Amino acid sequence: MCQHDLNRHGYSEKCRSYIDPSLPVGRVGNDKEGTGMPYWPGYSTIPPECRATYLDWLAGGATDGSFSPGYMFLYFYGLERRFFVDSPDLDERRQLLDEVRRLIKVFQDNYSAQRYLREFIEFALVSITEIGSIAPVFENPGWDLPFSVKVAIGARLQRGENLDADWVLCWFMCYPEKNLRTSAKRCRDEFIALFKLRFERRFPQGLKVAKPRPALKASYQAASREFEGSVNPSIDGKPIPDISGLRKPVEIAQEVADEVMEDLEKFSRYLGRNPEGRGSVEAHALLPQDLRRLFPSDALEKIREWATGITDAGGLVPVADVLEQLEGERSDKPGKRQLTGAADALARIGFGLAPDPRFALRSPTIDEPVVLFDLGGPVEQLEDVSTSYKAALMELALGAFVAQADGAITEHERAALERQVHSVAGLNDHEQRRLRANLAWFVAVPPDMVLLRRKLKDTGADQQTAIRSALVAAAHADGMVKPEEVAEIEKVYRALGLDPNLVYSDLHAGGVQDAPTRVRAAQPGAPGEKIPVEPSATPQRLDAARIASIRQDTDRVSAVLAEIFAVDGPEDDSKEAAAVSVLAGLDAKHTALIREVITRQHWSDEEFSELVARHGLMVAGALETINEWAFAAHDEALLDEYEGYDVSLDIANAVADAFEKEN
Repeated sequence: MCQHDLNRHGYSEKCRSYIDPSLPVGRVGNDKEGTGMPYWPGYSTIPPECRATYLDWLAGGATDGSFSPGYMFLYFYGLERRFFVDSPDLDERRQLLDEVRRLIKVFQDNYSAQRYLREFIEFALVSITEIGSIAPVFENPGWDLPFSVKVAIGARLQRGENLDADWVLCWFMCYPEKNLRTSAKRCRDEFIALFKLRFERRFPQGLKVAKPRPALKASYQAASREFEGSVNPSIDGKPIPDISGLRKPVEIAQEVADEVMEDLEKFSRYLGRNPEGRGSVEAHALLPQDLRRLFPSDALEKIREWATGITDAGGLVPVADVLEQLEGERSDKPGKRQLTGAADALARIGFGLAPDPRFALRSPTIDEPVVLFDLGGPVEQLEDVSTSYKAALMELALGAFVAQADGAITEHERAALERQVHSVAGLNDHEQRRLRANLAWFVAVPPDMVLLRRKLKDTGADQQTAIRSALVAAAHADGMVKPEEVAEIEKVYRALGLDPNLVYSDLHAGGVQDAPTRVRAAQPGAPGEKIPVEPSATPQRLDAARIASIRQDTDRVSAVLAEIFAVDGPEDDSKEAAAVSVLAGLDAKHTALIREVITRQHWSDEEFSELVARHGLMVAGALETINEWAFAAHDEALLDEYEGYDVSLDIANAVADAFEKEN
């Protein structure tokens, strides 16, 4: 396949690497830096002191990369001459190739050594390897496609074969003008695996590439400049086409790579903040679903075993235990973000957490339990639920409030709530499971009426209307209102600081099918008891249209109720500063810093330090503050530490829009 047309420039009687024993050698080889070595050294022309140094380096196994690369080149001149000029047998050529591969690792920081040694490796590999046995490579520090890659891909095109994921990725990764973002570099193994999966999904039969007309030709110029050779590779008697000028396959590969890099962004940012975090529960949860079985997490398997034991025992477990299992440390006060992350991590291994903070009227306190349950399989997007589920969950919650209004729940009330769960139509399997688990939590954890009353005290008319209409909806769930239900609703109204007399007008406004609603059994009054005067006006009176409107707008009702029932968070000492900032939660200094940060896509360490100092801040503190704000507002970091600081384009655009609106 390869033909060498040798031109032995400079050979005369001796080659550069020939060790002539007749030449003098210095007593001590102490020119490690190679100060006496010319650019193209030859054993016969270097000073005796350098000969001694060279022989010492060889005697040490040629393993010390701190010596001048000139000594390595002198050794390499002999290796390449032996391989290409002397034409030894195949076994010896393989040994020579392995030796050069070893040298490239020893002098991995020297650009010149890397260039010449890699070129030798490429030509040597092709000369001793069957084309079908050449393996794809996924890195190339040079400025041209490796010769072996051109040969292997060109041969496949000559035979009319489609290119599989390995060879398309190899072509892309070796292409000098490719665009690789941080996520592909930081998460290299995950990027390669996900690229192959996505490519195979898009091109199950491989990529068909038209064969280019130009034939592949190449020449090898010896590093010693003592010989050169031309190479004209062929297959099945036909010249191999040259793929160097093709662009379309690389453009297709770039499209797949862009999609893969985008899907790895969150995982990459996590590793940027936690370099040792690969394999952790949090990291595994951020992996695209396609990769989870390919990159299993031992920590997550332990969580799965633990969760299985909890569900087998009934499902109730302290919320602090859940967070400790997932995060490795015990939390003093669980926040919504913590609980949401816990719910998502568990869902990805097929377990649910009730209550889910996205839909809960309130979150559990640190001393309260939650319910773990079997979801029936992994769920990627817990927030993707039907309107029917949201409505059923809200009415179930208020039904549980009604049942527990007197401080206890009876078996009859429990059975009624279970019937309410089973009667909901239009739910898929995992929504049914979630609804049942939420009922278990409602029963196990009594509502905090003191908290609810305090929350409700300063609410506006819309919030008052929302909770009243939701309670009416719960009472009407079975199509009729029983006297005992009225009594329970009165207790809830009373517990929440609402006028219990509003119950009757609210129930009538809600409407009941088939007949007038009997809300209280008739009983004779005491002799001489006066009929009370009807109040002249009832505040915030409900009407049927208003109730219907609010019941239909489930998302709005849920949002209003969540606002009312949300667990108190820690007081914010910077409320006054945040109020005047366009970026809620940041003070003026950090807001001004972000204004400048988003003007560029990348900041070096020095540039960022200077920028932060101009705003009177410290780097570590500013970085933590900005990224904590970004995670709270956008669920990802604004600044990603990698050879400086990369700026998230999505957040930068959103922040720029906010600043523009302010102006």
